[in-house]
Amino acid sequence: MIRVLVADDEPLIRAGIRTVLESAPDIEVVAVAEHGRAAVAEAVRHRVDVALVDINMPLLDGLSALEELRRQAPALRTVVLTAFGAEPNVLRALQSGAAGFVLKNCTPDELIRAVRAAHGGEAYLSPAVTRPVLDLITPVAARRRREAAERLTALTERESQVLRLVAEGMSNAEIGRELHMSEKTIKTYVSRVLAKLGCSNRVQAALLARDAGPTT
Repeated sequence: MIRVLVADDEPLIRAGIRTVLESAPDIEVVAVAEHGRAAVAEAVRHRVDVALVDINMPLLDGLSALEELRRQAPALRTVVLTAFGAEPNVLRALQSGAAGFVLKNCTPDELIRAVRAAHGGEAYLSPAVTRPVLDLITPVAARRRREAAERLTALTERESQVLRLVAEGMSNAEIGRELHMSEKTIKTYVSRVLAKLGCSNRVQAALLARDAGPTT
């Protein structure tokens, strides 16, 4: 079972999310929180696998809670839940190590997919915010592009190919089919790429590849 924490300051939202998630046979909501401080405490106390955290919460906002969770429970996977139009928050959340970002108007199936993806070590970014986020991280100065490109020089040719396909949003299975390799082998390559680049998840690596530009 995937043990989940739901953190949102609105009781009705918490109840609705819990109902949606527990409709999946492999997900159990083991804790809820109404503010950021409680989210951190409950996530650590219950040793949850995935924390679903709203951005706008009292006492400690979701982004600050996310950063605190990363310090206290580095193995915990986090998915950020928020309303549309908060793309700068998306970028900060991803840079802080969030494994996923979904909108509050997403479908129940999408919410379940995001939690499963996070638990499985994958990243999930709601399609509605993908383009705006990529626009935000487009390099505005040659220095940022150069620094990103320099980091990518640590990769071998095959690792660079894998990173390019990760940046295109492909899963390990899809990359394996593209490169005629097993999914297990691709998973090993992805882990190697993340380690070399100092990235905590696939989204961060994809953003770095985008920063470096099309030459990579």
